[in-house]
Amino acid sequence: MAEPNCRICGSVVEEFFDFGRQPLSDAFVERAGAPDEFFFRLAVGVCPHCTMVQLVEEVPRERMFHEDYPYLSSGSSFMRSHFSDLAKRFLATELTAEDPFIVELGCNDGIMLKSIADAGVRHLGVEPSGGVADLAAAKGVRVRKDFFEESTAADIRATDGPADVIYAANTLCHIPYMDSILRGVAGLLAPRGVFVFEDPYLGDIVERTSFDQIYDEHFYFFTARSVRHMAARFGLELVDVERLGVHGGEVRYTLALAGARTPSPAVAELLEREAGQGLADLAVLRAFGAKVERIRDDLVALLTRLRDEGKRVVGYGATAKSATVLNFSGIGVDLVPFVCDTSPTKQGRLTPGTHIPVVPPDRFSSPYPDYALLLAWNHADEIMEKERDFRAGGGRWILYVPDVQVV
Repeated sequence: MAEPNCRICGSVVEEFFDFGRQPLSDAFVERAGAPDEFFFRLAVGVCPHCTMVQLVEEVPRERMFHEDYPYLSSGSSFMRSHFSDLAKRFLATELTAEDPFIVELGCNDGIMLKSIADAGVRHLGVEPSGGVADLAAAKGVRVRKDFFEESTAADIRATDGPADVIYAANTLCHIPYMDSILRGVAGLLAPRGVFVFEDPYLGDIVERTSFDQIYDEHFYFFTARSVRHMAARFGLELVDVERLGVHGGEVRYTLALAGARTPSPAVAELLEREAGQGLADLAVLRAFGAKVERIRDDLVALLTRLRDEGKRVVGYGATAKSATVLNFSGIGVDLVPFVCDTSPTKQGRLTPGTHIPVVPPDRFSSPYPDYALLLAWNHADEIMEKERDFRAGGGRWILYVPDVQVV
């Protein structure tokens, strides 16, 4: 099998880990054996030239982002606060000129743009998943149901003029066709406009061994170094970076047209830190893979022992990333009989590939299990506070990032 070419620069990608056969992470099925359940090989590699870490196989975008896409950004109170604070920052900094304009790529249910709309600022959300786009529109957010690419950007500029801010949260890493995206961004930005995006950070994934951040919807795993290289290919420049604690560790990158702004010292600082971590070093990435295999083995051994001891273990949080850990580890109903989740669109369905029933959250406490496998570990503090009666009654949480532990 021929090695894939880098989707950024065209060089040959060096594969460093294979998670095997995986389903679509958000395709919660109605019954086991559904004939249209899609599987692909989830493997990840690094480009030795531009250092971009990426999946080696691309899943067609229409299979992932569609009318029934189940993820809602507003499902977490922590994330609602996160996006509200960011909207306030944009309104106080980048959106202060006369008649400013902001475009959000992948606006989901409008959680960030609602604050912008409420402030009376011109805006547009570009969202290909029709169901969540309708939720945004119902909040008063102006939405275009479409994938963003170069032709979309040209059409938006012709209709609305240049954008002072283009923003994307947990969206850019989903999109393999980055050339069309960034040409569109460069064409849509105002002369001193900024493109701000935040996505899972490879440095955190490697440091914490948060391997379940690797799944079909996450095609790229960014670093400051790879983003700087990528931006330069399209007349853009990395001018700021900000570490974020959300979703298990992200970076908020700010790009501008080359020469339009002076880069922040934070860019050089993060580049130096990355060099020390060796995030583009194949040996470092292969060592990460060895840690992933150890965590898988430890988790399966723990769940098997608890089952054999007659302990009751259930899952908590039917997240997209849980597809990776459940399928890679071969965890099924024999070890975890059901997963509790607050999303109505997932309840009554089965987890992708492993076919574990997803049930409403009230099942968690009737009665409480002995242990809960926290699949939504990136919301651990919020969930543990909400479910404090579980621990008060003797229940224990099982975590697997950065290693397998019982708390």
